[in-house]
Amino acid sequence: MLTVLGIETSCDETAAAVVRLDENGQGEILSNIIHSQISDHEAFGGVVPEIAARAHIAILDSLIKKAMTEAGLAYDDLSAIAATAGPGLIGGVIVGLMSAKAIAMAANKPLLAINHLEGHALTARLTNKVAFPYLLLLVSGGHTQFLLVKGMGDYERLGTTIDDAIGEAFDKTAKMLGLSYPGGPAVEKAAAQGDAKAYPLPRPLLDRPGLDMSFAGLKTAVRTAALKEEPVSDLVVNNLCASFQAAVADVIGQRSARAFALFQERFPQTPAKMVIAGGVAANNAIRSRLQEVAAAHNGELVAPPHKLCTDNAAMIAWAGIEQLRHQQAQNGTIPSENGVDDDMQVSPRPRWPLDQLSQSVFGSGKKGAKV
Repeated sequence: MLTVLGIETSCDETAAAVVRLDENGQGEILSNIIHSQISDHEAFGGVVPEIAARAHIAILDSLIKKAMTEAGLAYDDLSAIAATAGPGLIGGVIVGLMSAKAIAMAANKPLLAINHLEGHALTARLTNKVAFPYLLLLVSGGHTQFLLVKGMGDYERLGTTIDDAIGEAFDKTAKMLGLSYPGGPAVEKAAAQGDAKAYPLPRPLLDRPGLDMSFAGLKTAVRTAALKEEPVSDLVVNNLCASFQAAVADVIGQRSARAFALFQERFPQTPAKMVIAGGVAANNAIRSRLQEVAAAHNGELVAPPHKLCTDNAAMIAWAGIEQLRHQQAQNGTIPSENGVDDDMQVSPRPRWPLDQLSQSVFGSGKKGAKV
């Protein structure tokens, strides 16, 4: 059996978890502790990196202890320590990775430096046993990407945002309209009471080939419409939110249809599956549109439980297990058994693409591009 402690501190969630792979190849979450910093950042309408890093320092040790206690294990029982090494807010990444290095050294266990995006990419293999290859739609505050997950360590970026990530667009729209933070749930709640056809907002890049996306212009269109309506009433806010959400769903839906078509062209004998991950995966309008697109292409939409779609440490621990299992398949052993160098020399990275061959893009899309 493989048992890994995972640590996640890339943004505004501090998390620690223990995950085990049993003798039958089934993953089991023994503990998954998450501390949200929403209250720390709410007054600012977004995540403040310095505040986030300090909050991680204040609570991470106690969360790790709680995760180990809940799992009923000692450090000697672990196969390895896994921690997010990027991409993310560099201050937070440093806190988690350095803590993991200290534990790994003290417990004489290998350290596994995990790409945060890979954690999201592999979660569905823990929860739904999804086989390679499959599509991944990552929609969060920092990333919006379509990826082809072909195998462990084998990822191809099909499309990305060229400016704002979708979660960032939701948060900024909410802030412009005077709604609470985080913006995603607030916009969705207001949209449920509005008319999605009230404002003819743009659908950026729909007339262009490929799977890249843009949300900055859409966000600006919301601001322009709101300024014309000042003073903005509750009805205007609700209608703007509904129109904005509908525009986002149209963009994501059209790009997803292209992604399914591309997958079926590349893998005609493989049932098409799209995994959705990230905080925006909780949005019912977007999820409903993706269900429709998947059905139209005889495909399947796979959505892990919401707690595992947003940032968490179970996905980091599971990615570590996947790495160890891959190492076993390659060499017949794991690092702690044959002296293979682990990741103690790895440095924290603010940017770390899954697809190492993709060209860099501008704006927020650079969070998933090359340094």
